[in-house]
Amino acid sequence: MSSKDADLGEKLSAPPDFNGPTSKRHMTDILCTVLLWCMWITMTGLGLYAMQQGDYRLILYPLDYDGNLCGTNKGQVDMTDYPYLYYVNDFSGGVCVKECPKLDNLTDVKTLVTYSGLYQVDGSYITSDDIAIADYSYNNDTLACTETLCYPNGDPEESFTSYGVNMGKGFSYYAMDTYELMWRCVFTDEARDAVDAIVNPNDQNNLTSVIDTMATQNEQIKQGYSIWNNLYGDLWVARYYILGLGFGAPLVVGFVYSLFLRIPLVLPFMVWFSVAATIAIVFGGAYYAGELAAEWENADPPMYTDDNIKVAQYGSYALYAFGGLLVIVFLFMRKRIQLAMGCVKEASKAILRLPLIIVFPVIQALGFAAFMTIWTVYCAYLASMGEFKTQQIDTVPGLFISVRYFEFSDFIKQCGWFMLFCFFWSGQFIIAIGEIIFAMSISKWYFARDKKKVGSGAVISSIWTSIWYHTGTAAFGSLIIAIFQMIRAVIAYLQKKADEMDSSLAKAILCCLQCVVLCFEKIFKFINKNAYIQTAIFGSSFCKSAKEAYCLIMRNAARIIAITYVSGGVVFVGKMFITTLTTGAAYFVLDNELRDELYSNIGPLFFIALSAWFISGMFMGVFDMGIATILQCFVADEEMYGDSQSMYAEGSLKNWVNDHGKSSEKRGCMD
Repeated sequence: MSSKDADLGEKLSAPPDFNGPTSKRHMTDILCTVLLWCMWITMTGLGLYAMQQGDYRLILYPLDYDGNLCGTNKGQVDMTDYPYLYYVNDFSGGVCVKECPKLDNLTDVKTLVTYSGLYQVDGSYITSDDIAIADYSYNNDTLACTETLCYPNGDPEESFTSYGVNMGKGFSYYAMDTYELMWRCVFTDEARDAVDAIVNPNDQNNLTSVIDTMATQNEQIKQGYSIWNNLYGDLWVARYYILGLGFGAPLVVGFVYSLFLRIPLVLPFMVWFSVAATIAIVFGGAYYAGELAAEWENADPPMYTDDNIKVAQYGSYALYAFGGLLVIVFLFMRKRIQLAMGCVKEASKAILRLPLIIVFPVIQALGFAAFMTIWTVYCAYLASMGEFKTQQIDTVPGLFISVRYFEFSDFIKQCGWFMLFCFFWSGQFIIAIGEIIFAMSISKWYFARDKKKVGSGAVISSIWTSIWYHTGTAAFGSLIIAIFQMIRAVIAYLQKKADEMDSSLAKAILCCLQCVVLCFEKIFKFINKNAYIQTAIFGSSFCKSAKEAYCLIMRNAARIIAITYVSGGVVFVGKMFITTLTTGAAYFVLDNELRDELYSNIGPLFFIALSAWFISGMFMGVFDMGIATILQCFVADEEMYGDSQSMYAEGSLKNWVNDHGKSSEKRGCMD
C-alpha cells in the first residue's frame, strides 16, 4: 500500500453480521446534545426574563414625540383611542391620532398638525373630526403655533420656512392625505405633490427629500424607505397573499412535483417539461409586462403614473434578459441534466418505496415555523427592554425640538447577538437532523436484499433512531455551521461600520474575509452531509464519521465527484420550475385582486419568489440527499463486497454508476 493510499485509510470490510445500517447504536456526541439544550434553556430563560421586564408594545406600536405609545395606556397619557402616529417632522417626531386622515382634496395647507393639536388659519376646510389628535395639554412645555412662529402673513410659502414648520424639521406640518402602515400614517404620493405645488412651487427647498424622510419612525424604517418608499405599504396590503402564495402555494406545488418526480417513467417528461415551462413562463411574463406597459402608456385618459409604466417596462426588459440567460444555462447543462436524470432515477426507486419521506420536509418546515414563532416573541420582548431617552434638537437658534428614542444597554446588545446565534444553530440543527433521517431511511432501503419489503415504516423508525441516538451528532455538525454564520454576521456588522466611516481599505479587507468564511462554510456543509450518511449507516460519532466519509470519498473521488456534480442538474431545474410557476401565478393573482391598491407588485413578488425558492429547495433536497446517500452506500457496498454477487446494489445501479463514473473520469467531471 502506498503512503498516499495509507493516508486515505483502509478499505471498508463487511462485519460478519452486516445486514444494513447497524442496530447496535449508542448515543453519539452527547456533550453537544447537552450544549444544545443549555442554549435552548438559556434562550428560554432570557426570553421569560424579557417578557417580565419588557413590553412588546414598544416594538409593535409607534412612539409619539413625548414618549407615549399610540394605541396603548403606556405613557403619561392613555392613548388607547389614538392608535396611529401622524409624523410632524423628519426626526420621527409625531402625535397620536384616532385615524389616519383621508382627505378628498389631498391636503389642506391652511391646517397644521402640531405637537399641541391642530392649528388653522383662514381658508382651512377640514375639522377636528378629520384629524382627531390626542390631548397633549398636560405638557406645559409643548411648543404651540402662533402666526409668527408657523404661518407668517398667512402665506403658505412663508410657513414652509417658518420656525414652526422649518421645512419638516419643526414641531408642526401640513394636513395631508395618508394611508395606514403598521399603525403609522404615511403620506400618499399625490398628497406630497399637492403640498409641493403650493408651498414650494419652484422646489427651492428640496421639499420632496424632506417629506420622504418624514415617513419613518426609526432608523431601520428610514433606510427601508430610502430604498423603496412604498415597499412596506405594498407588503402590508398584500400580506395575506404573500403568506398564501409564498408559503402555501410552493408547499403544494413542491409536494406534487416531488410525487411525480419519484415515478421513473414520468421522470424524463417532468424534467424536460420543467425546463420548457420555466423558459416559457419567464418569456411569457416578459411579453405580458411589455404589452401592459404599452397599454398603460396609450391609455386615454391616463390611468397610471409614469413610474408605474417604467416599472412595467423595466420589468419586461429584465425578464427577457433573465429568460435569455436561462436558455444559455440550460443549453450548457443539457448533457448534465441528461446524466442527472439517471441519478434521480436511482434515487426515485428508494423514494418510491418510502413515500412518507416526501412529507418530512413539511414536518421540518412546521418545526422551524414553531421555533421561529417562539424566537420572534422572545426577541420582540428583548428589543423592548431599551430605555427612553430625550433628545433636544436645536433646529433654529433658541428653538428646541424634543424627540424621544430608544437606547439599548450593552447587556441587551450582547443578548441580541446570543439570540442571533440561537437562530443560526437551531435552524441548522433542524436541517441536520432531517439529513440524518433521510440518509438512514434511504440506507435501510439500499441495504435490503428484498427492497420491495421496505416501506414507510423505515422512515418512522429512522426518525425515532436519529432523534434518540444521534441528536448530538446533528448538534455537532450544525454548531460548526452556526459558528461560521455567526462570524459572517459579525463581519457584516463590521462592513456596515466601515461603510459609515467610508474606509475603502477596510471594506475591501472585510469583503475578502466574508468570501473566505463563506467558502469554509460551504466546505463544511459538504463534509457534514457525508458525515451524517456515515452516522446513519454505522452509528459512529461526528468526527469519526467525517473522517471515514472523507477517506471513502477520496478513495472513489472520480465517480463520486462526477456524479455529485451532474446530479445537481435536476435539483436546479426543479427549484427553478417551482419558483417560476409560483411567482408567475402570484403575479396574475396580485394583478387581478390588488392592482389598484399596490404601488408596485415587485416587492410582494420578490418575497413570494424568495420563499418559493427556499421551500422548493426543501423538497428537491430530498432527492439531493437521496443521491448522495445512494452513492456513498454504493461505494461502501463495493469496498465491502468487491464486485461479487453479495453486493446489495441492483444491476441497473451498478452498471449506471460504473459507466458514468468511468466516462466522467476520462472526460473530466466538468465535461
